[in-house]
Amino acid sequence: MFTRKENVHALDTAVVTSFLQKTLPFNELDQHTLENLARHATIDFFPKGAKIFIQDVTEVKHIYLIQKGGVKLYLQDESGQTTLKDYRGEGAVFGALAIIRNARSSLTVEAIEDTFCFLFTKKAFLELLNSHPGFSQYYLKTFSENYIKKSFSELRKEKLTPKTEGALYLFTVKVNDIIRKKPEIITPVETIKNAAKRMTDLGIGSLLIKNEYGKIGGIITDKDLRSKVVARGLPYHSPVEMIMTSPVETISANKVCFDALLTMMSKQIHHLAVEYEGRGIGVITSHDILVLQGESPVYLFKEIMNQHSIEQLYELSMRVPLVVRPLIEEGAKANNITRMITVLNDLILDRILTLMQEELGPPPVPFCWLVMGSEGRKEQTFRTDQDNALIYQDPRDEEEREAARVYFRMFGQEAINHLVKCGYPPCQGGNMASNPKWNQPLSVWKKYFEHWISVPEPEEVLNSTIFFDFRPAYGQMGLGYKLRDHLNSLVRGKDMFLRYLAQDCFRTKPPLSFFKNFIVDRDGEHKNRLDLKARGLVPFWDFARVMALRHGIDETNTLGRLELLKEGGHMPHDLYSKARESYEFQMQLRFLNQLKLMEAGETPHNYINPAELSDLEKQTLKGAFSVITNLQAFLKETFKLNLA
Repeated sequence: MFTRKENVHALDTAVVTSFLQKTLPFNELDQHTLENLARHATIDFFPKGAKIFIQDVTEVKHIYLIQKGGVKLYLQDESGQTTLKDYRGEGAVFGALAIIRNARSSLTVEAIEDTFCFLFTKKAFLELLNSHPGFSQYYLKTFSENYIKKSFSELRKEKLTPKTEGALYLFTVKVNDIIRKKPEIITPVETIKNAAKRMTDLGIGSLLIKNEYGKIGGIITDKDLRSKVVARGLPYHSPVEMIMTSPVETISANKVCFDALLTMMSKQIHHLAVEYEGRGIGVITSHDILVLQGESPVYLFKEIMNQHSIEQLYELSMRVPLVVRPLIEEGAKANNITRMITVLNDLILDRILTLMQEELGPPPVPFCWLVMGSEGRKEQTFRTDQDNALIYQDPRDEEEREAARVYFRMFGQEAINHLVKCGYPPCQGGNMASNPKWNQPLSVWKKYFEHWISVPEPEEVLNSTIFFDFRPAYGQMGLGYKLRDHLNSLVRGKDMFLRYLAQDCFRTKPPLSFFKNFIVDRDGEHKNRLDLKARGLVPFWDFARVMALRHGIDETNTLGRLELLKEGGHMPHDLYSKARESYEFQMQLRFLNQLKLMEAGETPHNYINPAELSDLEKQTLKGAFSVITNLQAFLKETFKLNLA
């Protein structure tokens, strides 16, 4: 295929051309240009651990296109501490920015596995930038913080055409496909020394441990050896059961890599055992996903988790939209995007509240931070208002009661201030933990729900619906679960309350006229636009909430609620399918609308202009709005509502 020439090698032009035709943005170049570029390409090999670029030292004379393998890019300060900036895998480029800036490499680039790269000279790359505006635009705008690589119109066409998410590795490749080898399994009585030797000899970072029944009962990783053995001076002849993590977090072999990545991030782990038909068939790591994905939110996840300054979290939180942006560009569904945003926002909340306790000291009694509204439903978009509350264990006496009141009032106020500085706007209705009313012991919270449910007043029911979407997000989660159990027991048999809640679902009518035209605002700031959230999405939230309460379903996510209602036989399968499709379409449109506004430097909102939609989009949106009538008809029949 190639002949050796110093440290690089000549290549078969057809091989390079074929690879370029499958790689952005080269695949936008004409065939003649690609073949000419390929004729001057060389290939180089970098073994695992090799530093290809050294920060502020390397003069970049080529751009490097990864043909196989992967690299990590990081910054290193004067003390030697490193900050991971990115991972890049097959099809990704590095070196372009340095060439454009005519500067030395601003990052260190290190091979994280044996890596082959196609090399193109600085001269050839600059000629492409000068002669092909589209190619130039891709790279120049890639390095602008406010740039979305693909235009909104192209993205919208991609998103609204029914298709699988083939463009994005995370959503197409299954966990089973990235298992590198069979799992290495040992017994719990094996010594730490022997386990470490085995890991070293095999070049692996983990071992599974089977229990007395022959099932996988634990796992040890190289991190365990550092933190639990070396750091604590544990004798090397100790059995591995003393340091293993049990039970093992597992994932089905048929899940896609996105699910694996979210599990690792939400559980704050880096290894997952893979199961197939009840058997452990391998172990995957975040590294396995990152190498092949190239662009990933995990670097931000690591920075958040390693942060010891609340003030530094302000800046990191502002990067959440930039991290989820590639997911939107590549075809991720709205539900996948909101799940990622939820994980990252929960991590920021976790670090803020943890660091606050280090500053203020431990609380006098255990507490739980509750999130509500879109946060509670795990459906946040780019920057949704705060909706939260604080619940704490009932104090034992008056002294502890006063100590808890003082501590948590201050804690709630400071937490909200920090979250505002992180870019999360305060709730206009005051539904936050800084409000003394929503910062109370468990017994008071139980009374709140007892009042709302036992003596339902239409206005109070309307104002309290946000609280029924709560989920515990931090602290003593059991307090939140106790409140949910109490809520379910209260609702059981309370037909009057459920009827009130069901009647409330009829507040919002589908924004369609008798002739099926869109009903929009006729004047004001949003003239000729309609509020997609209030007029289109709220009816789905309301329906899923009241039906979940009626059937004792703990899930708070709208799609999750709908699925459980269908599985429990509480909702016709056909209505479920229509509701899911309609809801996902509206959420997708909402994201794209907010993305467009962000590109224009405007604050994201939920108003859309139907006139800007294509005929197909208008037709699909009208169909989605029509499903609201179907849901309301189902509620009318279920709760025997005699509504005109």
